[in-house]
Amino acid sequence: MIRISLSLFACFCLLSLAGNVAAAGPGGFAVPVEVKQAEERSLAPVIWVAGDVISRNNARISAETSGTLIRVAEVGDKIARHGIVARIDNDFLKLQLEEARAGVVQVESKRGFLEKEVKRLRRLAKSNNTAQTLLDQTEADLSAAQADYVSTLARVKQIEDRIRRSEVRAPFPGIIVQRFMQPGEWVDSGDQVVQLLDTGALEVHVMAPLSTMPFLRRGLEVQLQAGDEQARGRIRSFVAAGHTASHLVDVRIDLLSGDWPVGKTLRVALPAAAPRKVVVVPRDALVLRRNGTAVFRVGEESTAQRIRVKAGAAEGDVIEVRGDIAVGDKVIVRGNERLRPGQKVRIKQEGEPAPQARAKKWW
Repeated sequence: MIRISLSLFACFCLLSLAGNVAAAGPGGFAVPVEVKQAEERSLAPVIWVAGDVISRNNARISAETSGTLIRVAEVGDKIARHGIVARIDNDFLKLQLEEARAGVVQVESKRGFLEKEVKRLRRLAKSNNTAQTLLDQTEADLSAAQADYVSTLARVKQIEDRIRRSEVRAPFPGIIVQRFMQPGEWVDSGDQVVQLLDTGALEVHVMAPLSTMPFLRRGLEVQLQAGDEQARGRIRSFVAAGHTASHLVDVRIDLLSGDWPVGKTLRVALPAAAPRKVVVVPRDALVLRRNGTAVFRVGEESTAQRIRVKAGAAEGDVIEVRGDIAVGDKVIVRGNERLRPGQKVRIKQEGEPAPQARAKKWW
């Protein structure tokens, strides 16, 4: 009895499986899918070139006065713009400043006395009660005192400037990536103290083949790729001349997206020819198999038609396809990973749950 029951159960399972297979095939239930129309765009063939993420502001900060270092920022410290990266002992400079300020007071007092004396002698000269020689000598002494006042005042300002420069400040915000000198060392004006890297002003540096130069232009958006990560960039500038030895062009690209650190190696898609009009489809429409690349199109009687294509240039979320695909064709972008040629499909209605998405692929 048990054997008969097991046999009946097995037959039921086989019949159910056969019914499901038949339903999934041509003429069976319609698989819900999402579609997009193939479009015509102007794209240029691209060449992939290696590049690196660099900082536009990467400087070795030097001391601007001499003295003993009493503080140097640590490697990894974040420094704001005009923030202090190092301090130089300025006690001796402060003593010089006090001396210079005292000299200013002394000269100013002498100048004030001579100004009064010149006024007095001029009054006496009008009455012929003083010698002209004495007046001339006093006026000359006043001129010398005025020059001394300007000189001593300038010395005060020079010492104040040296004291201000005893604090080595950052010309831009960034992080300390290297220390060249340690606290306690003697530093002369011009000696490098730290290396400061601005992590907020990044760009991509590319040495591109000379053949790409006719198709480069400022403001051109390009595709960036690092492993499975993709981003967009915009050409900021390039040197309109190739290096004699390498025949390469220096290209600088601003990052429009992507969160990559300095030193990250990536690939950049640069135009290799003039733009041309091509048929493009969303990247998700491509189905990659060992025997080639294909696109499923919604054909007559709402059936899935498998069209072999060759992928070409890409731009953003779309990619060029060459094959039996025309502008306006409805290509399947969701639900295409398990389709078979001739299978019934229906376009998913608004608000209906999306078909199961496949894992994202990058090219």
